[in-house]
Amino acid sequence: MNVEEFLSPGEWLNKKFGPLYILLSRRIEMGIASGVLMPEDSLPAERDIADITGMSRVTVRKAIQELVKKSVVEQRHGSGSFVRALPNKVEQSLSHLTSFTEDMIARGYETSSIWLEREIRRPSPDEVLTLGLSSGAMISCLMRLRQANGQPMALERAMLPLDILPSPDIVTSSLYEILEKDGNRPVRAVQKISAVNLAEKEASLLCVPTGMAGLSIRRISYLQSGRAIELTKSVYRGDAYDFIAEMSFSN
Repeated sequence: MNVEEFLSPGEWLNKKFGPLYILLSRRIEMGIASGVLMPEDSLPAERDIADITGMSRVTVRKAIQELVKKSVVEQRHGSGSFVRALPNKVEQSLSHLTSFTEDMIARGYETSSIWLEREIRRPSPDEVLTLGLSSGAMISCLMRLRQANGQPMALERAMLPLDILPSPDIVTSSLYEILEKDGNRPVRAVQKISAVNLAEKEASLLCVPTGMAGLSIRRISYLQSGRAIELTKSVYRGDAYDFIAEMSFSN
């Protein structure tokens, strides 16, 4: 499929899912993720995209500016707009318990988050059992889209008891920085990693095609005392992450 066919009006162009310029920017991102547009490829001229989609040039220009802000596209004076090269695939060690923010900063990436949920609610039966909660207990729940250099990397949902995180609103960047200030930073964790195909909503948020390969991670984090204080359920882009485990041979 070429770029013109990919951008032609279809199911993706549904106004109920957001402003037209956002729909167009997401469509172009999906074209990049699926290989319709490759790194260093030039985007069609604004007037051509307007003709293909039926949108105004003002809308097309806003969509491209949105991609420029996210470092997905770069504009070269006198040459047009080009797809930026994607960051190198991130290799995440399974030997150390670190936060997403710490991981990305260590690699020289600028991190950002889009908050999707911050609430205090009743736990599910699974959360009650995992976190050892008493009857009637409440939990803080955080869900956000994690980004590195403007590129969506993962969807992360974290659940913690209220005595560990009294309000989800106090978390503005790194959750572990907040926990460390109160002496509640986890010292160990158990993770289960599974291969998944991304559902439509997950894929849309991560700007990749529906059904693309991803990694589902369920992590339970513990204090030195052995108490479980955090249950995290995350979905990572399969094209952006590799998890590395170091092992030694037994004697």
